[in-house]
Amino acid sequence: MDFPFIGGRVKPDVLTENICRNLNLKLEVTETSSTKKAWENAAKHLENGKAVGLKLDCYHLEYFTNKFHFAGHYAAMYGYDNEFAYLVDTDQQGGKVKTSLKSLELARNEKGPMSSRNRTYAISKNDNTYDLKKAIKKAIYNNAVEFLNPPIKNISYKGILKASSEIKKWFKNSKDIKGDFQTTSMLMEKAGTGGSLFRNLYRDFLKESAELLNSKEIKEAFQEYSEIAALWKMVSELFYQAGETEDIKYINKASEILIDLSERERKIMEKLMNAST
Repeated sequence: MDFPFIGGRVKPDVLTENICRNLNLKLEVTETSSTKKAWENAAKHLENGKAVGLKLDCYHLEYFTNKFHFAGHYAAMYGYDNEFAYLVDTDQQGGKVKTSLKSLELARNEKGPMSSRNRTYAISKNDNTYDLKKAIKKAIYNNAVEFLNPPIKNISYKGILKASSEIKKWFKNSKDIKGDFQTTSMLMEKAGTGGSLFRNLYRDFLKESAELLNSKEIKEAFQEYSEIAALWKMVSELFYQAGETEDIKYINKASEILIDLSERERKIMEKLMNAST
């Protein structure tokens, strides 16, 4: 990748694995270096009337108007004919979309950062039941513990703090400030991860969880995450302005917000860990 990447989620593939484990769902995953076998792995689920999850490099997908390599993109395929595959992607990319079978093959088989070997996955119900309240508490607790104990300094609240200083170096070293920072802004805001780096999703999850668990602490966390999500959107907007003007003042402002976000998120995760113990 020509420019550092700011992401806001766990490692690729782990999110789905966590959901299925917490809700006792059956997850079938296959990977292969053979494009022929990769197609067979996907087609068998479709022939059984089940949508199938695919991991893709969005560069090759014909409905993407901005062409960039990112091999950690996910979409669900629900059908195909002799020419096209029919997918469900983000609203930003059009929702229900189609791409040629050849472009899909290239997107699935691409190599590089975050890529997998033609990863296919399908989810189905198990006979096992689950306790939703317990599952929610467990998920909140595990997420908080992971966030508060990053293995390296470029992950979680430590990563946010590190980014606050690194972005100044990126700006000074960039040979294409407009291209680099506006692409980063677009990836954060519109390409799936979101300018709030999944904080919008987590904010809404906490709101529903607080109501279900009747938890004052989680309700307070939801309110704080509403502010945090807005600040992340502001960071992506400042990146865009930095690219537009090539003025470092926007990067300096984004840096200040990231320092604040690092401390805010550390504190809120401590509260959530205690609230879900």
